[in-house]
Amino acid sequence: MSHFHDHLDDIVRQLQSGYQSSELFFNRDGLERPNRDAIIRILNDFRQVLFPGYFGKEKPTRISAPYFAGHMLTRIYEELCPQLRLALAYHEGGLTERVSLRAEEAASELLAELPRIQKLLLIDVEAALNGDPAAGSREQVIFSYPGLNAIFVYRIAHELYVRGIPYIPRIMSEYVHGLTGIDINSGASIGEYFFIDHGTGVVIGETTSIGNNVKIYQGVTLGALSTRAGLKLAGKKRHPTIEDDVTIYSNVSILGGSTVIGRGCTIGGSAFITSSIPPFSRVSVKNPELTVNDFGERAYEASGEST
Repeated sequence: MSHFHDHLDDIVRQLQSGYQSSELFFNRDGLERPNRDAIIRILNDFRQVLFPGYFGKEKPTRISAPYFAGHMLTRIYEELCPQLRLALAYHEGGLTERVSLRAEEAASELLAELPRIQKLLLIDVEAALNGDPAAGSREQVIFSYPGLNAIFVYRIAHELYVRGIPYIPRIMSEYVHGLTGIDINSGASIGEYFFIDHGTGVVIGETTSIGNNVKIYQGVTLGALSTRAGLKLAGKKRHPTIEDDVTIYSNVSILGGSTVIGRGCTIGGSAFITSSIPPFSRVSVKNPELTVNDFGERAYEASGEST
């Protein structure tokens, strides 16, 4: 028998002790948690409805589109309602008639918002097309841009967040965070014509407010000054406000709930900002001195690296 089998019983006993010492591992009072895989499937269905013909196996035509939309909306509603009920019941300690009604209302209200969300996303597509010379076409933006994918998921999750649905908005945002490297909290407020270029490493905190026609690049953090107080800070404005027509270049950190970046500002790369910037300002970081030691071709050849 292997060394592992000699210790198997002891490992199991220790794990069992850990299981019993915490309420995190098992469904409490018979309540089931929402299903992450089901939520991801629902997101994919939403994407098919909002961008028909781009994702999924079905390719609706102009004639069949209404039937396709009706079928998909019905499917989404029938799949979303149970997940909303599970999330609310688990959070509130039991499934009641009020919980079921809240779940149905939230699902219905979200679906009713889809035409508005689609219009916003098409404006975001235009922002990407006009903001990136390499975009090529609207179709390419829809098919392949991680920034648009992250914004799409945010716009769906935000509608559930503002309706007080627990767990599910965060599951959605963390799912697309893992895919794109873009972390947009569903509680943030983001206007229209929003473009994230490249996107990797972007962080947008829960109480961030972003106006219209804002463009940000990779590595931008719109964060809090300190989170050491943990849940005591919940519900308080912790993240900055970005007004209309602002461009924020790569690796910028803008922190704090009282920090406002005024309309029309341009923030140069690598800036670290913890206080407000007046409108129509240009912020830049003075480049550090660059030193180049040029020893010439002979030194290079003498080192042997040319062989």
